[in-house]
Amino acid sequence: MKKVLVINTGGTIAMSVDEAEGVKPLDEEAVTKILPHLHQLAEVKMMNYVNLPSPHMTPAVMNQLRQLIEQETATHEYDGVVVTHGTDTLEETAYFLDLTLSLTLPVVVTGAMRSSNELGADGPVNLISAVRTAIDPASSGKGVLVVFNDEIHAARHVTKTHTSNVATFQSPQYGPIGTISKKHVHYHHAPLDREHYSIAHANANIPLCKAVAGMDPRWLQFLLDDAIDGVVIEALGLGNLPPAIVPVLAQLIEKGTPIVMVSRCFNGQVQDVYDYEGGGKKLKQLGVIFSNGLNGQKARLKLMVTLQTTNDFKQLQEMFEH
Repeated sequence: MKKVLVINTGGTIAMSVDEAEGVKPLDEEAVTKILPHLHQLAEVKMMNYVNLPSPHMTPAVMNQLRQLIEQETATHEYDGVVVTHGTDTLEETAYFLDLTLSLTLPVVVTGAMRSSNELGADGPVNLISAVRTAIDPASSGKGVLVVFNDEIHAARHVTKTHTSNVATFQSPQYGPIGTISKKHVHYHHAPLDREHYSIAHANANIPLCKAVAGMDPRWLQFLLDDAIDGVVIEALGLGNLPPAIVPVLAQLIEKGTPIVMVSRCFNGQVQDVYDYEGGGKKLKQLGVIFSNGLNGQKARLKLMVTLQTTNDFKQLQEMFEH
């Protein structure tokens, strides 16, 4: 049989509902109970690594998880790796692993929207689907994958789109790269290329700010007062900002602080088109780095990773165009 490593990091898939209808990590064996079903598919080694609600996840823990995966796959032969994770930050951990793991064997991230003892709990079927995906030969070389609700998504594009629906994970503009039926794993397209960056840590101080109408530059004063390594801004529309905050950005750039801009829209990407104060064309001339379709939370992680390779604005712009 094929061999799969399942690493549990917590989240709703490992939680239960108590009598007061609160969802808590009450049952340490919630995921382990699914093992008999998994053993019908593969030889599974299950590691209960951490038990964190996903809002407790940090880039430092993501990096430790990366190191664990690299150590385990270097010392044991596996056909695939599955990570169970809370859904709130699942897309961030999946993308971080996608950027920093150099493995060709499948790495699949999954979780649940309903706790283990709720009616219609989706954790067991998601985990079974994730293991099936991990052992499928067609999953190799496609980067880190997210499996949820019988769909396979690329880590770069997937995002949580609903607070409670089991079909919460979607890939705006791109859609899933595959689906899972009762008997088969089907791929209908795949990412054209992959990025990989070698890193030593994940502790950069990079705030994420969202643009809104009538922004007051005083809201961003902390960016000048604190020691930050970079900043990501979710801009308006095609990549435009209220003119009042542009002087703050100019000061940051003068200090050598990289500013990466994404759109707060969940479809499309920023472009240097509008040539007015605060418009994308002038922001590009100022030195703002334009990202190629990433959302804010993923652009933050990518900047955290790429800054360990270079802090040259031009090189960073080339990396964010990738």
